[in-house]
Formats: sequence, C-alpha cells, structure tokens
Amino acid sequence: MILKRRSELDVMAEACAINAEALEAVESALRVGVSTAELDRIAEDAILSRGGKPAYKGYNGFPATLCTSVNEVVVHGFPSDAPLADGDIVSVDIGTFYRGYAADMARTYAIGTVPVEVNSLLEATQRSLSAGIAAAQAGARLGDVSAAIQGVVEEAGFWVVREFVGHGIGRDLHEAPEVPNFGRAGTGPVLRPGLVLAIEPMVAQSRTRVLIADDGWTAYTENRSMAAHFEHTVAITEDGPWVLTDRRATRETAPVAAETGGVHGA
Repeated sequence: MILKRRSELDVMAEACAINAEALEAVESALRVGVSTAELDRIAEDAILSRGGKPAYKGYNGFPATLCTSVNEVVVHGFPSDAPLADGDIVSVDIGTFYRGYAADMARTYAIGTVPVEVNSLLEATQRSLSAGIAAAQAGARLGDVSAAIQGVVEEAGFWVVREFVGHGIGRDLHEAPEVPNFGRAGTGPVLRPGLVLAIEPMVAQSRTRVLIADDGWTAYTENRSMAAHFEHTVAITEDGPWVLTDRRATRETAPVAAETGGVHGA
C-alpha cells in the first residue's frame, strides 16, 4: 500500500471535488427518457471544463467517461442511446484524474417510481457504505471495513457481490490493497494514516453469481436480480476517515492527516 502526505491528500481532495461536481451535473439530468449516452457527455464536459481528465475513458480500452449500470448490471456498463424507463435503477460510476491523482465514486439512482424492495436495496447499500467508512479508522484492520459492509447488507436480506471489490487509489486509479465487501473483523492489514481507499459495496437483491457479457466489461447478475453500487474515495487519517468525494468535507473540516508518505507497506 502507498501512503500519501497531507499535500497529496489536498490534491486528491481537489480531484474528488471535480468528480463530485461532475456527478452532480449528471444527477441534474436524470429523468425518465434520458439516455446514458447523454449522461456520459454531460459528465465528460463537466470534468474537462474543471481542468480534470476522465479516468475511465481509455482505461484498459473502456470506451466512455461513465460506467452506467442499469437494473441487473452490477458494474462496468457501457453508456448507450437507450432511454432510461420508469422503474429502472442506474448506477453511475465516475472517475477523474487531476494534477496526477485519481478520484472515484459511484451512486445508484431510482428512475421514476421503483418497487419498495428496490428502494430498500438502494438504501441498504448506501448504509453499508456508511458503515464501511465508519470502520475505516487508523489502527483498525481492513477486515473491519469489509465485515461492517457485509453485516449491514446481510442484515437487510441482500447479497454482497463477491466477484468485485474496492481498492486503494492515488496516482493510479487502482492501487493495493483490495477492499472486499465481505470478510472477518480483526483480519487483514492495519489501516495507516495516509492510506486512501475506494470503498464500494456492490449488492444484489438475492444470492447470485456475476457474469461478464460478450463485450468483456458489462457485469450482470446471473439470476437477473437488481444490483446497486455506492462508492466514496476515503483517506485514513489520525483523526478519522476523510471522505474526499463528499463535497461537504472541506479542507477546513477535514481530519488531520499524517505528514509522512510515499511508504510502501504490506
């Protein structure tokens, strides 16, 4: 794992602010009848106009600025010209590079009116992210984050996706360590100040495998149950987790980060 200095976290916070603002621009356009291709154009324009660069476009050949994952698609869906319909849910996953550092976040949205159980899926997934962030304390272990997420999801009666995990983030979009959304508390590496994690629970309505479509990217539930995905970029600090992709977490209100950095650990 790579630990960041406070000066690096400040740049990451700027990248994350651009990313969050771009997602807000996408949110303002969400409605029945809009296409995910249009959302993609809005996101790219928003990132570029703020001096950032879309992190996903061209990443290992991915063709778009956004991953837009509709209904049973868990992650990595391609934007398309198909209009969103009443009752759909769509996960919008967005990444930005700015001044050499990456930001990553995702939210899942209900389009129009969705069934109560689907709203419950979205709410539980978002709560599991909050629980994972709360567990991301300096001196805790990575398994504490994983177990906190899993506990919320399973208590709500849903299924934690096993095939995809969160990750470290910094100068690279994906860094060590991997952050599973299931696991045992008290296990795994110790969380140290300066570590930055993309914590991202991916949750299905019922127990299922996740399959990959012929495009090599689109991941969907085998049983076609609905899936939700929420993500924040979170820095571990001596005074608690700093949610860099939360625009309310300004530099003035952020926890104090360690001044050491550039350290490679286990």
